[in-house]
Amino acid sequence: MTKKYEKNIKILKALSEVNRLKIVDMLSSGEKCACIILESFKFTQPTLSHHMKVLMDSGIVKCRKEGTWIYYRLDKELCDEVLDFLNEILK
Repeated sequence: MTKKYEKNIKILKALSEVNRLKIVDMLSSGEKCACIILESFKFTQPTLSHHMKVLMDSGIVKCRKEGTWIYYRLDKELCDEVLDFLNEILK
């Protein structure tokens, strides 16, 4: 049971920053190139890389590389697990 809490707290911590939450919102409509994500924010590419690393380390975001481009997407299965977890504890 403790493992379930630890797994979810890592994801919830990643989502507790406003820009990362906005990135997740963007990715909820489908896979996006890093350049498209960056256009929506007023921060630098290294800052985006930091946010994406936090999201990927939590497991909620996955990426693939195509040439020099990096594409990000949500792990929908993990998103569903987090929602189920929250529904379970907030009943």
